Order: sequence, then C-alpha cells, then structure tokens
Amino acid sequence: MSVHVPRLLVAGAQSGSGKTSLTLALVAALVRRGLKVQTFKVGPDFLDPTYLAIASGRPCYNLDGWMCGRAYVAALFARAAADADIAVIEGVMGLFDGARPDGPDGSTAQIACWLRAPVLLAVNVHGMARSIAALVAGYAGFEKGVAIGGVIANFCGSAGHADILRQALVAACQPALLGALPRNGLPEIPRRHLGLVSADPQTNCDTALLDRFADAAEAHMDMAGIIAMAAGAAPLTPATDPFHRTVSDAHPCLAVARDAAFHFYYPDLLEILESRGCAIRYFSPLLDHQVPVDADALYIGGGYPELYADQLAANGAMLESIRAFAGAGRPVYAECGGLIYLSRSLETLDGRRHRLAAVLPADTRMRRRKRHLGYVNVTLRRDTLWGKAGDTLRGHAFHYSELLNDPAEAPGWHHAYHLTGRSNPSGWLEGYGRGNVLASYVHLHWGGSDGVVERFVDSLKFKV
Repeated sequence: MSVHVPRLLVAGAQSGSGKTSLTLALVAALVRRGLKVQTFKVGPDFLDPTYLAIASGRPCYNLDGWMCGRAYVAALFARAAADADIAVIEGVMGLFDGARPDGPDGSTAQIACWLRAPVLLAVNVHGMARSIAALVAGYAGFEKGVAIGGVIANFCGSAGHADILRQALVAACQPALLGALPRNGLPEIPRRHLGLVSADPQTNCDTALLDRFADAAEAHMDMAGIIAMAAGAAPLTPATDPFHRTVSDAHPCLAVARDAAFHFYYPDLLEILESRGCAIRYFSPLLDHQVPVDADALYIGGGYPELYADQLAANGAMLESIRAFAGAGRPVYAECGGLIYLSRSLETLDGRRHRLAAVLPADTRMRRRKRHLGYVNVTLRRDTLWGKAGDTLRGHAFHYSELLNDPAEAPGWHHAYHLTGRSNPSGWLEGYGRGNVLASYVHLHWGGSDGVVERFVDSLKFKV
C-alpha cells in the first residue's frame, strides 16, 4: 500500500535566495485558502521551524538525512503528514549543499530524492536574464532523482524583468516560472547571532504579519500551479514507524525546560519519549521557582540564555532547586544553552558576569564570533544516559559561547564524548559528566539510532 501526500520542497539555488520567507509566504497563503498544511525543515535548524509552526498551526519537524538516515526521515514524514492536505518542506542552504562537498549527505537534494518531492527552486535573479535558464538547467540535470518542478524568481526588478525570465525558461524547455517576487516584496524577519529571532505570535509573528506574507504569495506566485505541482508528487512506500515500539517498563517523568530562554528541541524526539511511556512536564527556569515536584529527570535544551541572563540569575529559587536536584543524584541532561545554565557563571558581551546554577564546575563567556558550527560524530567514552561506552550517535553544534575552563579537570568529572567532524577529523574530547549529570554543546538527534531511546528512558527512572 502506498501513501500519496501532495508535497513540495522549497529549495534555494544558494543561501540567501530567500527560501525561508518564500516558504512562510506560501504556507500562510495555503492555510488562508483552508488547507491543512504540514511543514518540515531540512537540516538541524531550530529557528525557521518556529515560524512555520505558527503559520501552519501544527508542529514543524526537522528532516535531517545525515543525523537520522533514510528510514527515520521517511517514517517521520509519513506520520506527520498523514492527515494533511499538503506538505511543504523548506530546504537548507543551497539545494545540493550538505555535510560533504563530494556527496548528497545532509543536503536538501537528498531529502527531495528520498521523499520524491518536486522542488520549487528559489533563485536570486538580481542582475540575471537568460542566464536563469542555464542555471536551472544545471540544477535540473545535476543529480538523478531530484526533480525541479518549478522556479520562483526572487528579488525581481519589474514585471518586464519577470517576463524576460519566463520566456528564457520556456525557450530552453526548462521548468516553468511559478512566481516572481519583487525586491522588498516580502516582510522582513528579525535576525540575531544564531539566525532568525525565534517566532513569537505575541511579538514578531502575529496574524497581521502572516497576512502580509499570504498577500505577497497570492500577488506574486502562481498558487494554482504550485498546488498542482505538489499534487503531482509520486506515491511513497510507507516506512516502519519509529513511534510505535514496545513501551518500556519504566515510566519516568522528564521535566523539560521550555520558555523564551530554552526552546531548542526536536519535537519528534519528545513525542518518541512519550510513545515509550515517558511523561513530559514542561517548566520555565525564567518564571517558575522549582523543578516539577514529580520529576525523575531534567532535560535543559538550547536557546538564548544569554539574552535572559539577568532574569535567570535573579531566579535564585530555581537555581537552588536545580542544584538540589542534581545533588540528589537524579539524571540531568543539558545541551548548549542548557550547559551554560548549569555552569557557575556567564559573562555576557557587555562584560557583566551572571551567577547561574553552578552544577557544572566551569564558567562560560559569550563571544562575538561563533566558536563552532557543524555536524559531529559522537562516540561515548563511558556509559552515559544515552548508551554504553563505544556507542555512537550523531549531532550538530552551533554556538557563540565558550567554556573558560575544562569541567573534566575538576574532581569526579570526566569527558563523556569523543567528537569528530569535518573540520577536525582526528577529534576532540567533549561532553562533561559526573554521576547522572551530562552536559554538552552538542544537540543530539537520536531518533535514527537503534536502542538509544529505550536506554535513555530506562536510565531516567531514579531509584532512591
């Protein structure tokens, strides 16, 4: 039995093609037409999905070929889009850019091929005329299994310019022009050092903004042509659903930090934990005064603790609750921003130092230039919450902060991970553990790793 979900993938010819704004405009217009839209984002990005989730009214899921593998990507797509009228996938970087320069791993093209999704190629056409046909022809023929279904011209100079581009594509027998967005034709989305500012319906992504995006799509895109392109996607063979496995005998309660300071999570991973019998309780390190009383374990993800350092430091009751929880030997897992929060202090860019949880025996500091960006292979150096020594996982790291000292040099602490990446194939030691505390700059994605979920859930149930 096959699954037929109308779908399309918005890809950029290169970074800066405007695919995020174009995708948001398309989704807003489709929703306004009464369609149930399921959105996805290629790659490890936590920020673009916040906009797509608000625009669609549904969670946006990351599809990452390098971290998760084909079976997981296909199963997640099929599950999330099963009840949708149309699925819209936003690509990452340029269509063929990914984890390697010599292959498709981690690229938008890889996801397009796996999901048999027609590609709506966004091209920055500033200063371009007939050359658009050559560019599109090159992209269309570059990799087998990647089908360009249509072209969106972004940063178009005028209606006359759009007509030239349309004629060039027709004359060269290339995919049709399905939209031409003028310069400044889409609203601006605020940005900060990690990328876009996280979407918030109360501030920067409200109904009025979404209406402006939808208006732009209706005015400058061939919506009927785009919907027809999506409807023409070939049927998919369903994959094994990773969300339906045997529920663990353990039924722990995992307290997850989620507020303006901490909100970088892959929603499918939390859903998988719940499907294995793990209860999720959300709490706010900014606003609450203690860890949820029924919590067996803590998960503090990434985000922007540096923007809320004053408020986090001022919430002494929560900091003490975190310290007491960790001190009792209960499992605590922290990623990136969570690592900062567990540290003794954070020095922000203005030179001020803010005292934090002091679970991790180290201090942190923000820098103006990024300290790391890229995929990493993770090998466990000893048994942890995620598995046994020698087990491997995959993840991604992107941060502007740094540790001022190595926590593993403190008594009782150790390096839990050996990391390797394209920029450092010989690897380095990272991941900081003691007892049931584990903190790292790496955002793990363990959905495609066999046995990891069961190991994690079983390890969370604290025995007095």
